[in-house]
Amino acid sequence: MNRVFRKLLAAGIAGATLLSSASFAADKLPVVASFSILGDLVRVVGGERVSVTTLVGPDEDAHVFEPKPADAKAIVQSRLLVVNGLGFEPWAQKLAKSAGYKGATVVASKGVKPRAMAGEAGHGDKGHAHAENDPHAWQNPGNVVVYARNISAALSQADPAGSPVYQANTDAYVKELQALDAWAGAQFASIAADRRKVITSHDAFGYFGAHYGIRFLAPQGVSTDAEPSAKNVAQLIRQIQREKISAVFVENMSNPKLLAQISKDAGVGVGQALYVDALSAAGGPADSYLKLMRHNVTQLAAGMKLN
Repeated sequence: MNRVFRKLLAAGIAGATLLSSASFAADKLPVVASFSILGDLVRVVGGERVSVTTLVGPDEDAHVFEPKPADAKAIVQSRLLVVNGLGFEPWAQKLAKSAGYKGATVVASKGVKPRAMAGEAGHGDKGHAHAENDPHAWQNPGNVVVYARNISAALSQADPAGSPVYQANTDAYVKELQALDAWAGAQFASIAADRRKVITSHDAFGYFGAHYGIRFLAPQGVSTDAEPSAKNVAQLIRQIQREKISAVFVENMSNPKLLAQISKDAGVGVGQALYVDALSAAGGPADSYLKLMRHNVTQLAAGMKLN
């Protein structure tokens, strides 16, 4: 990663010469979001008043993202940088600093009560450590209410004239999030607690599981750049067989080979892909946060009923 940032500086990306109004969409506030889910939230809250650039796009993995000179240019030309925080994308602040970004930064998760990650201290070898916190807070729709309000406040500060629009968009979206949460809870209510067990590629459903009363197990840790040990994989296979878990899922931005092998060795099938750290491409089953959650809830509920 450090080599990438040095190259960005050497290329002369950092500098005010890139701040050209011609590069901005007319009458729109230029905003950069670190990854696709945040990009969707900014578009919903900002509406027609914002022009959003997303650094880590649909079906891409923020855990292993390597920024390009074009990403530095996009940040420099923006008025607001939106990041998740909680250690999810440490490269974003490094990139902004290397590029000479002078605008505001909003941490969308500010105010969310973080979940502690037990035993994840070893997942920092490649610069993507999440320290003690689970960064996947958006997996609880209640936390996304906090995200939306933080984004709204930041947009209003950058564009005071648009504040009434941002507030109205946020209020409407909060109602959608609350309806989504109620619907999701109803989908799981009919499933017995001892059947609410799921195997996923990496440990990204902590907030989801805590909120809806579901136990998630994963061969990888919280970061997709972690490699599980053979001992841990063997233990997981034995657990799948012992507890008769049939709900096994891969994620859209993960390598499916590991979980497919585990599924084969354990004698269970693999369900449809879940969308966790990234949206699907436009037109896909999860090209917005609301659609992502509805897709995941539907697939998870169907899988757990087979346990």
